Parts: sequence; structure tokens; C-alpha cells
Amino acid sequence: MCSGSNLVRAMRVFTRVTHTILFLVLTMAWPHAYAAQKPAVNPDAQVLQDFKARVDKYVELRKKADDNAPPMKKTDDPAELRTAQQGLAERIGTARTPAKQGEIFTPEITARFRKLLRPEVNEPGTKATIKDDNPGAFPFKVNGPYPSKEPLSTVPPNVLASLPPLPKDIEYRFVNKHLILRDARANLIIDYIPNALS
Repeated sequence: MCSGSNLVRAMRVFTRVTHTILFLVLTMAWPHAYAAQKPAVNPDAQVLQDFKARVDKYVELRKKADDNAPPMKKTDDPAELRTAQQGLAERIGTARTPAKQGEIFTPEITARFRKLLRPEVNEPGTKATIKDDNPGAFPFKVNGPYPSKEPLSTVPPNVLASLPPLPKDIEYRFVNKHLILRDARANLIIDYIPNALS
């Protein structure tokens, strides 16, 4: 009877010790197992977030360039408005020197934009709409002005809807087969994707 009681006690102690060891092992292993299961990061979302950050950085630079200008009187005179626009473009150009193609449209961002554009541009009528008022080929460069004599291409709604939204006064335009990022306030070409429509 006594030996049976001792056996029961021994079994209880053994069970408690086993549970304690198991608890300790799980407690120590859990954080490592949890850390190993990091949530998957969407690479496309990261690329588009990078694009937004780069555009926002440009807008911040433009704001500083704008703040450094003498205050302009309200006017409807086209010559004065053009002079103010050129002054802003010059200050931005100086602040961005030496700007080059790919500062905003990095290779990763360019690849993502091409994927976004491809199905939309192949929709019936889209290429015709883009070609309709496309200015065609003319020389341009990053940090350079968009020629005032050249028309601005229409960007069809389906194409615009497929691309990331832009801040006020920043716009997508097509020049021949290239997709440009244009600052409408400064009439400045910020960056471009060569042969985006090919």
C-alpha cells in the first residue's frame, strides 16, 4: 500500500517536472519561431512606396525653392506669370544639380511602371488617344523646361488610374514613346521613362 502511494507521488512529481521542462522549452522556443515567421513584404508595394517618397522629396525641394523667391503680386499678365515660372524652374534646377534620368524612375520603379502600363496601353483606342495630341519626338532633358510651343499629350483615364496618384501640379505626360514626369507649376521635366510605350 505504501509502495503504491509512493509510486503515485513519484508519478505526480515526474509529471510536474515534465510539464515544467516542456513549458520552459516552449517559452524559449516561441519567440524564435515567431521571429522566423515575419510577415511577407509585398515587393511591388515597396517599389511604389519608394516612388512616392522620391516624388514627395522633389515636392519638398520645390517648396523650399518657392519659399526663397520674393513674393509675387497677383497678376493675369502672361509675361509676368512666365517670368515667375522660369524663375521657379531655375531655382529648382540649381537645387537639383546634377539631376539625371533615373533619380525618381529608378530601374525597379521603371520595371514596375512598365508592368502597370502594358495592359492599359493595349486596351482598344488607348494608343490612338495617346498619339492624338502627342507632340512626337523633340529633344528634352531632366531639369529642362517642357517646350512651351509643344502640346501636352492626353493621358487616358484608364492609364492614369493604373499609375500611382501624384501631388498637385505634378503630372504624367507622354512625349513620343517616353513617359515623363512634369512639374506643371515650373514647366519642368522632373524625370522620364524611356520608351515606356514600346
